[in-house]
Formats: sequence, structure tokens, C-alpha cells
Amino acid sequence: MIYGILSRLGRVRFTVGYMAIVAAVSFAILSLDPRAHELVIQRSSTNLHNLAHGHLGTLLDSAFVVDAGPLYFWMPFLTCLLALAELHLRSIRLAVAFLVGHIGATLVVVGALAAAVEFGWLPLSITRASDVGMSYGALAVLGALTATIPSRWRPAWVGWWIFAAMAAGVVGGDFTDAGHTVAVILGVLVSAQLRRSIHWTPVRLLMLVASAGFGYLLLAHHWATMGAALAFGLVGAVVAHKLVRLRTLRMAPSEAPLVAAQPVLAG
Repeated sequence: MIYGILSRLGRVRFTVGYMAIVAAVSFAILSLDPRAHELVIQRSSTNLHNLAHGHLGTLLDSAFVVDAGPLYFWMPFLTCLLALAELHLRSIRLAVAFLVGHIGATLVVVGALAAAVEFGWLPLSITRASDVGMSYGALAVLGALTATIPSRWRPAWVGWWIFAAMAAGVVGGDFTDAGHTVAVILGVLVSAQLRRSIHWTPVRLLMLVASAGFGYLLLAHHWATMGAALAFGLVGAVVAHKLVRLRTLRMAPSEAPLVAAQPVLAG
């Protein structure tokens, strides 16, 4: 029995290890007084001030410091998302997708903020803004799950998430919203290298629904962005599906003569 449990946990070792560290850090932060809590957040943030002073370790540290919402809500859903991705993509691919999303989106956002501050578009105070959490990595993993979606539905899946993320980024107007958009796109790009045939079971389909719902809430965490993300996501899904279908129909006639000629040549 113990061997069976360990064997199953071994299949999701990245998820188990990451969530164990996040849980330990989260509970430790909750025990701190407000001043110490704020100090931990500031020192772990991947903001312009920290990175400009050579604190590159925050690029990894920030992924383990989550300062958003009640633990009993986001921890089960994050675990579900990571476990599903790890079961389908395997541990190394999951780790790559998470790190590419977390670090890549962070660097893009920091670069954009640095340019905005340099040109006077944003105040200098933005350089010390708090930016910690797992949302960039989680959304990149959600984007990487594109590799597991059946080819028939893949364009709609990609169209939904990219359009929803862009809408949430524009309406939200915060730099983290922009980072979420970048993370989703990076995850989709990573998925191009991870294509594989997947057998979906009812349990894993339920996990996908729960993970998608969690991803939607990460993107649309305000009432204004919820409506925009939903509307534009649906538009993106329909447009992407129609475009791919139209492209397929256009390619079909040119391939038909070649298929029809094969029996003649064989004879």
C-alpha cells in the first residue's frame, strides 16, 4: 500500500515538492506580524528596485511567496492544475513551462516598466511595487496544456485563452495583468514543442475544468475584467476555430487530385 502511494506521488513529484514548499512558506508568512510580513514580500518581489540592485534570486524566490486570497481556495486548485499538467506532460516539461512563464513574463514586465519609468510614463514609485506569487507560472502551465488538447479543439482553446488574457490585461490596466497575458502566450508557445497524444479520463476532464476555472479567475480577478475576458475569450475561440476550419477547406481541393491519382499510378 505504501509503495503504491509513493509510486503515485512519484508521478507528480514536481507538484508535490513545489506545493510543499509553497505551503510551508505561506503558513510561515501568516504567523508573522504585519511589518515582518511586508518586509518578506518586499524582499521577495521581482520589482525594478530589487533586480537593479542585483537581487536576481527574487526571480525564483517570488514563485514560492504567494500573498493572495485564502489558502484553502487557491492551494487545491493550483495543485490540481500542476498535477494534471505533470501527469500529461511529465515533470521536466512541467518545470520548463512553469519557469519559462514565471521568469519570462517577469522579465518582459520589468523591461516594459523600466522603459515606462525612463520615458516618464509611470512614476518612480512603481519600481518598488510588490510582485510575488505563482500566477505567471500557473498561467504558463495552463497555456502549455494546449499540447494535450485534441487537435479538433486546440484552435478554440488557444483563441479563448489568448483573447481572454489580452482583454483582461487591457481592462485591468495593471502590470500584473499584462504579465498574465505574456505568461499565457509563453505557455502556448512552449506547448508547440510538447505535442503528444493524450487519453482523457473522466477524472482528468474534471481536473481540466477545475484548472481552467482557476486560470480564468487568475486572469479576471475583478468584476470588470471577468466580463471582458469572458466575452473576448468566446470571440477568440470562435474566430480561431473558423479560421483553422477555413484553412483546412482551402487546402483540401488541392490535395484531392493527388489522392485520386494514386490508384492509377499504382496500376
